[in-house]
Amino acid sequence: MMLKALIKAGILFLFLIQTSQLHAQQTVELSDVSKEHFFVNKEIVCLEDPSGKLTINDVSNAAYANKFIPNKNYYPKNYNRSSAYWYRIKVKFTKDLGHSAIFEFFDQITDHIESYLPDESGRYVKSVAGADLTFTERSFHHKNFEFLINDTKKGEYYYYFRVKSKDQVNVIIVFRTVERFIGYALSEYIVFGFFYGMIVIFSFHNLLMYLAVRRRQYLFYILYILSVGLYEMSTDGIAFQYLWPNHPVWNEYAYGVALFFLSSFGLIFTKELLHVKIKAPIINTAINVLLVVRFLFFLSCLFYNPDWFKYKYLEFIPLSLCFSTGIYIWWKKKYGPARFFVLGYSFLFLGFIIKIVHILGWSRLFIGNVIGYYSLSFGFLLEMVFLSFAIGDQVRILRRKRETARKQIMKQMQVNAELKDSINRDLEIKVEERTKEVQLKSKELQEQNITIEHQNEELLVINSLLAQQAEEISRMNILLEKDNITLKTNIEKVTDARLNATDLDFDEFSLKYPDRDSCYKFLADMKWEHGYACIKCKNTSYCNGKVPFNRRCTKCAYEESVLHQTIFENNRIPINKAFYLVYLMYNHKGAISSHKLSEKLGIRQSTCWTYASKIKKVMDERKKDLKGVGKSGWSKLILEK
Repeated sequence: MMLKALIKAGILFLFLIQTSQLHAQQTVELSDVSKEHFFVNKEIVCLEDPSGKLTINDVSNAAYANKFIPNKNYYPKNYNRSSAYWYRIKVKFTKDLGHSAIFEFFDQITDHIESYLPDESGRYVKSVAGADLTFTERSFHHKNFEFLINDTKKGEYYYYFRVKSKDQVNVIIVFRTVERFIGYALSEYIVFGFFYGMIVIFSFHNLLMYLAVRRRQYLFYILYILSVGLYEMSTDGIAFQYLWPNHPVWNEYAYGVALFFLSSFGLIFTKELLHVKIKAPIINTAINVLLVVRFLFFLSCLFYNPDWFKYKYLEFIPLSLCFSTGIYIWWKKKYGPARFFVLGYSFLFLGFIIKIVHILGWSRLFIGNVIGYYSLSFGFLLEMVFLSFAIGDQVRILRRKRETARKQIMKQMQVNAELKDSINRDLEIKVEERTKEVQLKSKELQEQNITIEHQNEELLVINSLLAQQAEEISRMNILLEKDNITLKTNIEKVTDARLNATDLDFDEFSLKYPDRDSCYKFLADMKWEHGYACIKCKNTSYCNGKVPFNRRCTKCAYEESVLHQTIFENNRIPINKAFYLVYLMYNHKGAISSHKLSEKLGIRQSTCWTYASKIKKVMDERKKDLKGVGKSGWSKLILEK
């Protein structure tokens, strides 16, 4: 029993020692000459409030005094973003403060901060700041968050801060006198003015270059450095202060949008400046693919989950691709301007790495907080300078090529001038020689002209005789033309007479109906002898159809075939032979055999039999109509009733 009691006492003793060490909070001593102090490590204790309902009266109560846990990191963080965190610092003023001072918070993306500072009577006075409030609601119009400490008497004080943010933030609490704050803020804004002024100057300079030479790389470079400026303004709070002070919700998207444009225009500018499409087609394809992927990721962040904008380290991929592309084209392709490109991206790459190291909290072991915090800005600034050198180097190369081309053109023009003079001399000599030849030829021509004049006189006499003969011939031609017309008329009459009187062979029959158009014309004249009327709408107005001698109704556009409602409708043999077959059947009163028809027409016997049967049937049906018509009655079989 005694042993168990000793063991329990030892465990309790160790627990008390551990608890006392766990909840120990270092007191920060400040005097009236202390101008600045950063609260780090165990100087800050924190209390997580998952419910978010604890008040200052709760956390300042003695019951919560030992629930505050000392900070284990250099700066505390809100690891659980759904919880509110209370932070407490203990300050001992060795003398009366005697002047105003402030507590300052550095992380500009902190959504909501409440400060509880004791007044002269010991009561806690609440002040509010944060990125969720409009900029005009801040006590100090500064990019960081400040809380005023009034004149404080000698003694120890507890200060409480409540932080709630949907993003993980570094809770950096700094004590500064107002004098120190003004000096530091002015210096910082001067640096900002220098940085953003250089961006404006670079943009304006390259805009003038673009307007002068119309090279797209200048335009993409302008868009790139403007994206750099927008990203830096969004991350350090300057954009919120000057661009959208009354719209704090834009702070959640601005840096992500700026980062998207920064990486996209950086990749496109790399392609344009280094001529990647020509010098490295495979890398050009890789850049295009990365641009598409980056755009899709941007849309996902914008419309699906804005929290993905926080994965800024993914920009290491396009940065590395640009950097490696510059190295490849400089090292392998020996392209001069790429050396400045590589140098500029080396500084940006270094600044990016230092920034990551600073975010992870390792930079304080090697470099200061200022260099770590502004490393990426320094990298961008140096990159802009060297990229301008790269563009200038490219312009010098183009100017050198243009100068070389100009010299070659001038040299060629000089050669052309000498060649022109030489050709002119040769031409003058040849012109003199040719002039002499022309003069000799002119004399010969004059002699020939005299001879020709004599011949012309003789020709005039002959022409007068020929004119008389031509008049006689013209008179004879008129008489012959009249005789031809009379003869042609007689031939047609004889043919019609023979057609109606005797059997004609196919050649004789073809004189009357030689081709399809003559047959169609005969059918059209017979079919519409008494006028045209549309079989659809009875309209009497028509125009020509697509097939010769067809008629199209001008009202309903129905086109009636010349073969429609004739014995030749759906005919498959030549129309002139079909005419002749009807003629033969009629003259022989249907008694001619299909073999005989086949022999005369040169058509298969079976086809002749089919058509002969059809015609024989029509003849039988119209026997009374055909009685006494004579040999011309064959044409009466053509139209269907």
